[in-house]
Amino acid sequence: MTADVLLQAVNLTRRVDGKTLLDDITLDLATGARLGLVGPTGSGKSLLLRSLALLEPVDSGDLLWQQAPVANDQATIYRSQVIYVHQRAAAFEGTVETVLRQPFQLKAHRDRHFDRDWIVDQLATVARDATFLDQPHEQLSGGEAQIVALLRAIQLSPRVLLLDEPTSALDRQSARHIESIVMRWYDDAPDSRAYIWVSHDPSQADRVCDSLITMHAGQIQTRRTAP
Repeated sequence: MTADVLLQAVNLTRRVDGKTLLDDITLDLATGARLGLVGPTGSGKSLLLRSLALLEPVDSGDLLWQQAPVANDQATIYRSQVIYVHQRAAAFEGTVETVLRQPFQLKAHRDRHFDRDWIVDQLATVARDATFLDQPHEQLSGGEAQIVALLRAIQLSPRVLLLDEPTSALDRQSARHIESIVMRWYDDAPDSRAYIWVSHDPSQADRVCDSLITMHAGQIQTRRTAP
């Protein structure tokens, strides 16, 4: 089956105080892609992901979704299909279930509904049961909060995940749990989904990605197939 291009960045450039932070970045993300983004701290990886998620402005260049520019009035819908996941989960008040239900109160998701059974099934993948939903979110460990952040995103059935070092602050077991959740989301519809995963862990990048891009000083330096 021929892969369809979902997301295209064309000559994205960002400058701040005379410094070029993104330098003429061009990349395509097609269905089925599992793309790793690696490089030293400060090379522009997080800024690129946030720009792709329309969370940061660019000075020039184009961002295309399914080969069409994203209009201003389409940004909310776009962000429901292309979801950015931060390396540290946001803090919320209330139970885990309350936190997971919150996105469905937004206008963009009012045609969807919270599926508790689906969530419980996902939790079983990472050795949690339904009682986890009753825990206060503010009392979760870093790994547990990141599990919730990922479930909060993937329950909306996005086409693309932009994963900004989602396991960087976690122990090995918690990191593997996060990987399991992402892999299950991807494997449920590999012909229509894709992700970009920023990682500082070479073994993780090789494990969860099929191809790798190395960034340095705001530029794409190399592209290669993962082992």
